[in-house]
Amino acid sequence: MVEHGDIRVVHRGGSKINSREPVVTNDSRFLLCASGERVKVFSTSTEECVHDLRGHTDLVTGVLLRPTNHLQVYSCSVDGTVRLWDFTDGILIKVQLDYCSVWLMFDIVCMCVCAELFQLVAVHLPQSGDQLVEAQELSAVLSNVSSNPAATGFGRGGEYIASAKGLHLEVYFFKKQKSYRFSLKEDNKKGGKNTLMCIACHPKDDCIATGHEDGKIRLCHLNMYIKYIIQLEFGGLESVLVQWRYNQESERDFLPRLGSAITHIAVSPDGTLFCTSHSDNKITIIQSCVKVSAVIQGLVNGESVRTDLMVDPRSKSLVLNGKPGHLQFYSLQRDKLLYNLDIVQQEYIHELGLQQFEVVKVAFDAPGNWMATVEERKPKAAEPEINLKLWAFDEQTQSFVLNTTVSAPHEAQITSMCFSQAADGQTSMLVSASEDGHFKAWQLPRSACTEDEGPSWSCDFVGDYRGLAPQCCCFSADGSLLAVSFQEVVTVWSPASWELLTTLSQPPKAIRDLCFGRLGCSKYLMGTTASNLLCCWNLLTCSLEWSTSMDVSLLLSDPLTENMAAFCCQAESTDLFVFKPSEPRPVASLKAVCSGKVTRAVFAPREEMLESCEESSQWLNRSQLYFLTQHMDLMTFTTKAEEDRLAASSKQLFIDDSVAMTPFYLLLGKHRKQENQDSLTRLSAELMPLPRGSLAIKEVGSSTPGHVLFVLLRFVTFTYQSFRYFIKHAEEEMESEKEEEDSEGEMESRTPRPEPASPGLQSAESAAPALTKAQLKELRRVKKLDHGWLADLLLS
Repeated sequence: MVEHGDIRVVHRGGSKINSREPVVTNDSRFLLCASGERVKVFSTSTEECVHDLRGHTDLVTGVLLRPTNHLQVYSCSVDGTVRLWDFTDGILIKVQLDYCSVWLMFDIVCMCVCAELFQLVAVHLPQSGDQLVEAQELSAVLSNVSSNPAATGFGRGGEYIASAKGLHLEVYFFKKQKSYRFSLKEDNKKGGKNTLMCIACHPKDDCIATGHEDGKIRLCHLNMYIKYIIQLEFGGLESVLVQWRYNQESERDFLPRLGSAITHIAVSPDGTLFCTSHSDNKITIIQSCVKVSAVIQGLVNGESVRTDLMVDPRSKSLVLNGKPGHLQFYSLQRDKLLYNLDIVQQEYIHELGLQQFEVVKVAFDAPGNWMATVEERKPKAAEPEINLKLWAFDEQTQSFVLNTTVSAPHEAQITSMCFSQAADGQTSMLVSASEDGHFKAWQLPRSACTEDEGPSWSCDFVGDYRGLAPQCCCFSADGSLLAVSFQEVVTVWSPASWELLTTLSQPPKAIRDLCFGRLGCSKYLMGTTASNLLCCWNLLTCSLEWSTSMDVSLLLSDPLTENMAAFCCQAESTDLFVFKPSEPRPVASLKAVCSGKVTRAVFAPREEMLESCEESSQWLNRSQLYFLTQHMDLMTFTTKAEEDRLAASSKQLFIDDSVAMTPFYLLLGKHRKQENQDSLTRLSAELMPLPRGSLAIKEVGSSTPGHVLFVLLRFVTFTYQSFRYFIKHAEEEMESEKEEEDSEGEMESRTPRPEPASPGLQSAESAAPALTKAQLKELRRVKKLDHGWLADLLLS
């Protein structure tokens, strides 16, 4: 965490959960894993994150259950501290200071790898009632060890520790205080590579399993007897979990197709659960090596993010490319993957060197009705294959459905793509720019909308400028202007007539980013150049308003305010400047927000407006800025008050889901925790006719706590009876009004005698107000709806 006055730079979500081996509790009910600067506690049955242990100020490098208390857990961090938590309540109990970067921890005697010296040291954790304790008793155990946690492990209940590095295996016995070193040849007789990659120690026997670079697993007994076990022909790419029987090597169990390469394997203390960490930031929970029972999926951050960071206007989720050929929709509020959308729609083949389609571009229109994607494949010694796809949001499935596929939309790679909302607010326009020297406008022709074949997109205009290749494009907020950069020239077009309105020239360096101003700054156009200039043009005068020398790696605008953000790379770190185009003076300036260069960021709207009093942090009130570091960590900016509020709300009550099978338990059922307000909101969100036996009705009955459901059913019963009477009363008034119109000559209007009502509703009848014609008409429309779902709810 980095602090800049009132503003903090923190991990908000998306941190890796596969960087270290996960830990399963003694009762196999919870899984704990390091995630950035935090420790996350997941339920192994529901996959939900029940606690978020916060307190470390740097990367958490290890998690270990306390042997003397199965409800407590240790965590170590690069910040030089070892912390003790009560993970059932999410409470920090104690902090140990070690004054070195702690990279690894084992057993009750805390074994730490100090980043400066890369040595194993024994740290005695003193018994004290104080929460902050300084650990002073340190003793060296092994030096020159590997920084890979998988290369170190305890054996025979903590009697010895083994560490592997290169071709050497070193074992240290605590009682004897003596170490033994074993070495292997670089290549064996069969030509394999013997380099040690990882080890595992037998909990009761003097046996160490070693994994090697050649894909073999060997058993090494401490009497120097080495036994070759098996050669893994498929390696890690096949994502197969193999369980070998100790001393029965011919018996093994396979669990294939786990989705991605396995990086860590953990076993619960009772041996009932296996947990595998995967390269796509996923943890799979497996029962007895034969059945996948749960999958905990983090933000998939592979070797590189090809798409820009986008926010889905409907779900407010973060959208970027995830596993091969897919887009991932990730909830920023819950820090949880919502779903993956298959874009390529082809089976991914796990084969090294095989070129396959990848998603490289994505864009949304303002309402979230349409999504555009670009996928490409670059075969060796061949032209690249490019597909442009348009996806329509389906209200029924609440997901995007493929509408139009355009093969080879351009003759070269697509460099930029953006949507514009048309002036009528009903149809959208998509513009794509390519290295082939053209930009194209795609639109939905109204004549193509038929009942049999739905609407399909087609090319409406092709533009170019003096044979130059366009690099980036963007629309103004109202869609009346389109800016396209051609090397050092910015062209401004009118989408209504496709007339070239003006050109804006710069010194001989290419334009890298373009952004229109918004709200009161809509007359400005911002751009960055390869010559490290940040430029602001006034579109009313078609002249340069101001410019400054700045190495901007990324420029983006806040869609809800006039603010813009510029990430600048300075001395191997990145600075952030927030400003308004109307004046070059920054609203906020934050130095060294992260190491390396930032190339992916996005403004996301807040669910609730932040009430910030500090002038330097008011730019965070309506939107929150997220960015990806060079290590693929998702970071964000927040205030101290907001962090304190989130920390307080995270101290939630822990509900035990292992309730005894009593008659009361069987009556209420086993439900997930849900707030009362959610149940009422789901019932009264919309007046839509729901079919009998629909999933919405079943969900209310099956996922609502019993005490809430009882009150809810009483409320629905009364509401349903009152509604029936209200409709009947309105019918009588409408009949009375019709009779009055038919009998114009009569002096008195006849009033129909109402049917007897229930005693509980007689007071409502006497107090019922007179309805207007518009209200009567609306009630007549509502009466035609199917309200049978209320009866289904009462009977369920």
